[in-house]
Formats: sequence, C-alpha cells, structure tokens
Amino acid sequence: MLVIVAPGQGAQTPGFLTPWLEDDVFASRLHWLSTVAGMDLAHHGTVSDADTIRDTRVAQPLLVATALVATLELFPHPSDGYSRVGAVAGHSVGELAAAVGARAITAEQAMVLVRERGNAMAEAAATTPTGMTALLGGDRDEVLATLARHGLTPANDNGPGQIVAAGTMEQLEALKADPPAKARLIPLSVAGAFHTEHMAPAVGHVARLALSVSTHDPRIPMISNKDGQVVHDGRDVLRRIVGQIASPVRWDLCLDTMADLGVTGILEMPPAGTLTGIAKRALKGVETFALKTPDQLDDARAFCDKHGEGSLIDVTPTWRMVVSPAKGTFHIDPRAFETDLLAAGAEIGSVASLRDRLLVRAMHGGQVVEWLVEDGDPVAPGQPLLRLHPEGAEL
Repeated sequence: MLVIVAPGQGAQTPGFLTPWLEDDVFASRLHWLSTVAGMDLAHHGTVSDADTIRDTRVAQPLLVATALVATLELFPHPSDGYSRVGAVAGHSVGELAAAVGARAITAEQAMVLVRERGNAMAEAAATTPTGMTALLGGDRDEVLATLARHGLTPANDNGPGQIVAAGTMEQLEALKADPPAKARLIPLSVAGAFHTEHMAPAVGHVARLALSVSTHDPRIPMISNKDGQVVHDGRDVLRRIVGQIASPVRWDLCLDTMADLGVTGILEMPPAGTLTGIAKRALKGVETFALKTPDQLDDARAFCDKHGEGSLIDVTPTWRMVVSPAKGTFHIDPRAFETDLLAAGAEIGSVASLRDRLLVRAMHGGQVVEWLVEDGDPVAPGQPLLRLHPEGAEL
C-alpha cells in the first residue's frame, strides 16, 4: 500500500523551488496559486532568504502550493492517483494539501485557508513571546511528565524519541534548566507556540471562513493529525484541520494507522525529507521516497507503481459508504441493524481498539443497501462498513 504525505512548516529551504520552475507548466500553475494566495510564491521559493521564508505568513502558503503543484506533476490525472494511493496525510499545515489530494476541498479553497491561517497564526504569535523546543531521546513518560511540570504542551508528537514542546519563553527556559534525563534539547527558530492554546485566536478566524467552504467526502482515506483516525466525512476533515491549529499534532498516531493499514511505501511531497526521515525510524521495513527535485519524477512514478494498490473506498461513490476510522473490532448497533433507513448522524456501531472505543456514525444517512461487515469482525482503517443510498433517490 502506498501513502502520500505532505510536510509541514520547517521543511522549506532557500531556493528549493528553483529546479521545479524550469518547467513552464509548473511555473504557470504556481503563478495561479500565487494569485489566490496574494503573494509571489515563485520569488519566495527561489530568491527569498531563510529568514523570509521562515515567516509563518510566507512559509505556509509556499509549502501547500508546492505540494499541490508537485502532485499534478506526479499524477497528471486525478484518476491516476485514485488507482494507486491507499491513503494520504499531512503534517500540520500539510493537512491542507492532503485534503486537496483526497478531493475533500479544492486547491483554491486550500490556498485561501492557508493564507488566512498563516496570517492569523502570525498575529496570535505576536501577542505573547512564545516558542518551541524539540526534545530528542529520553524516556517518553519522563519527557511528557517534565513538560507537564513546566506547563508546556507536547505540540508535535512525531514518534519514538521526538517530541516538540511549546509554550512561553519563560516556560522553555525552565525546561532548559530542568530537562528530562537523556533528552537532547534543540530550540526551534519559529515565530510562536503553534498547536497550543496560544493559537486560539487563529482558530476562531479560520473557523469563520471555513463555514463558507463547500466540502466533499474524501476519495482517498485521509489520516488525521488529531488522533490518527481515518476521516471520511468532508466537513469533519475541515473541522479537524481548523481545530488542529491550536491542538497537538499526533504524527505518532498517524504512523500507527499507516502500520495498521499495511503500508509498504511512503512518498513525501516536496520539500521532502523530514517525514520520510521519521518514517525510516518508526516504520522499519517500509520503503520511503523523498521527492525533492523534478529529475526524480520518473523514479517516483515507478515507486508509486510498485506500492500502489488504490483506495478501498474508490470502488463505489463515497457518498454512500460508511468506513472504519481505525483498526479494531467492529460492533454493530442493534438499532441500526434492524432499520432500513438511517437518519443523518445516526450511530451504526463502534470500533473497539487497544486504545479506546470509537463511535461510528452515518453522517449523511440514507437507505441501507448492504452491510459489508458482521458484528465482531476485525476491521482496518478506512475499510467500508455499510453501503447507503440517499433517501428519496432511486436505487
């Protein structure tokens, strides 16, 4: 199974777009997204220095636009991706690119949202002096206990031995003076404490804009940063992306879900390297491909052909499928099983895993056509559970 991932802020480096812009089609598409974003992304990806592209207001649109245009280079026709990609995920702001790849929102909607997201997060960061520090190594429980003692948030949990703490500069100084044993601290050059309560004002602004965004249910399973669940409702995808501005990135749980899916290959969109590096440490035996320059495209396509199996939910229209959010054992709700017509939002059952028990709802409702699992069946993330037909439509 192939998973495509999009990196988050910090992956950008000066001049990384230079080789890509030698392609006139790539340049034209980037110019279109630049127009939507209201800034010259080609300039920032080729000429701007490290300090300029570190600015949240620049970095976020630059990263999302790059991933979107590079995806079209890799899969010129969307159907090419649907037949090969088993799941998508994005780290932090990369989730917006992943949502476009899954066809939950459009590229233009993503660029408006990322423009406003970057501006709002920069404004929120300017309110109070805050920052972030990476902790490498150490005992996980001790690291988390130390952060709690200092009032810090584990803003990015990137997997074994890599947690990013966020909070006020005073809290980070206290952490420096009293670190967890055997953990190496690396202060990050970022504008503020992203993915913490300090970003709450940005959530409110982006949430108001999101009310006017039309969504579609993903054509490819999308793995959420919030909890590693596979999300199959377009509105839920958008809600999670907005709320995640002020909540931790649980990339460790996303990696767990990839393992549950049986991933064999992970391809990271440019500017690549960060997420494939994490995957090499966390998912032993899984092949990775970091797409950094256009001269790798032929090899990247071959990598996709090797690992691509397509999405389980692409075999039928997604508006009439309810899928599992996680790996576990599915238990059917008797009330749902005994009815032929489900209301929107009706519970159809739950998935019990080692971590928790997750309710599963038929977000759109409709006429029950076919149960695709039985009570007590083991299920995988994104596995179809129930086929529905819209109420009032002809079967």
